[in-house]
Amino acid sequence: MTALDLFVSPLGRVEGDLDVRVTIEDNVVTSAWTEAAMFRGFEIILRGKDPQAGLVVCPRICGICGGSHLYKSCYALDVAWKTSVPPNATLIRNICQAAETLQSIPRYFYALFAIDLTNKNYAKSPMYAEAVRRFAPYVGTSYQPGVVLSGKPVEVYAIFGGQWPHSSFMVPGGVMCAPTLSDVTRAIAILEHWKDNWLEKQWLGCSVDRWLEVKSWADMQEWVEENESQRESDCGFFIRYCLDVGLDTYGRGVGNFLATGTYFEPSLYGNPTIEGRNDALIGRSGVYADGRWSTFDQANVTEHVAHSFYQGSTPRHPFDGETIPVDPEDGRREGKYSWAKSPRYDVGGLGHVPLEAGPLARRMAAGGPGALPHQDDDPLFPDMIAAIGPSVFVRQMARMHEAPKYYKWARQWLDQIDLHESFYTKPVEHSSGRGFGSTEAARGSLSDWIVIENDKIANYQVVTPTAWNIGPRDGRDVLGPMEQALVGSPIRDIDDPVELGHVARSFDSCLVCTVHAYDGKTGRELSKFVINGMV
Repeated sequence: MTALDLFVSPLGRVEGDLDVRVTIEDNVVTSAWTEAAMFRGFEIILRGKDPQAGLVVCPRICGICGGSHLYKSCYALDVAWKTSVPPNATLIRNICQAAETLQSIPRYFYALFAIDLTNKNYAKSPMYAEAVRRFAPYVGTSYQPGVVLSGKPVEVYAIFGGQWPHSSFMVPGGVMCAPTLSDVTRAIAILEHWKDNWLEKQWLGCSVDRWLEVKSWADMQEWVEENESQRESDCGFFIRYCLDVGLDTYGRGVGNFLATGTYFEPSLYGNPTIEGRNDALIGRSGVYADGRWSTFDQANVTEHVAHSFYQGSTPRHPFDGETIPVDPEDGRREGKYSWAKSPRYDVGGLGHVPLEAGPLARRMAAGGPGALPHQDDDPLFPDMIAAIGPSVFVRQMARMHEAPKYYKWARQWLDQIDLHESFYTKPVEHSSGRGFGSTEAARGSLSDWIVIENDKIANYQVVTPTAWNIGPRDGRDVLGPMEQALVGSPIRDIDDPVELGHVARSFDSCLVCTVHAYDGKTGRELSKFVINGMV
């Protein structure tokens, strides 16, 4: 079967290289392979280094969520060194982590996702002209302010962290900053400006508090039609347009979800441990699989490499993980096809299964049973999943829903800072130990496992949300989450399969994608094109 390279350049619009191969039969995707085409090897770089090397190296893994990498790397060391973290430090870490995610939400929506809503394949929609007016790249009436204002929250990060991206101000035992009243006041003013001018004025068309009253799919539909301001807001228009062009009908994925959780209640995580982590979280952890919620346990995570360009065939827990690359040419002869590993989670009764990470996974964890008084307890997305199922639309709405939620949390944390108390407690640098640190980056669960021996890093493993979502088939040939989400996607125009872009971008994987399309029946050459000219 011959194939044409069908270039959607770029499909991910962020960074890296992802090669998506799909088989199409009767204008429907029947199989998919996600191939991470770039080897990085940060785990190899860190081996043998000083335990604090991760605080410098890990933030360089990603240019848009480096703060998330710092956050989880720092907590991994906190656990390994058995540190004591002052409440002020926990608050500052929370605020900066939230600020990074808040900048990512509008930047991702306008600059990466909404561009495809202007695709000519939707020209027959009565709402198409309005979509172009709002979302056309660079010139759209919503595109410009959305992208520009997206940079405001990370100004808050820079106030406390000294810079963004690639700050290393979070350290075991706290943070390396001593904010003043002026710093806190500036941070509040910046967040209020962002909320007033984008979140409420442009995106919601209402107050944050009004949106957070939406608790079900029925509530959301009623919210859209409640008044003209909400109906004509970018959020209201997006909901109506997605339903009109069918983004609620495909991109389901595995339907099972994992969130490791993020943000800590300061009074409950002063001495970070693996055992005390779940109950201290504000943004809850949890696993939703086969219609059931269960408690997240890092011990149930394994990485599979049967179809990855690494040595080994036995699934390994990250504490015992290996990152030993093989020549891709040799690997392909063994059925390997990606530099990404395949993270799996041992779900009781189901075995090691692929789980989707990301905003929708977080929203499902937030709707599970057993929330403690300080924890997020939000039934909206479990209700949406029950009513209309997962899709490109639902996955995207989950991300946008977090903007008002995280804004509220960050404002509360800023008010809780006590400038008269400390921000750092010097730790004992133990010569050996094991640590687990995790957070929810904008794209999903992001975790580090560190093993320290003789004052050096003996093993370091990073499991990213992109790996959870775009990892290849495992040893049982079970497709990864994005591979499964691509299957079943309708391709209305074989020469311009914008649907593939919608599915891939709904996961917001940190990889730019090239697509190769095969006709499953004839193997004929298909087409070659660039989406929106966004090279």
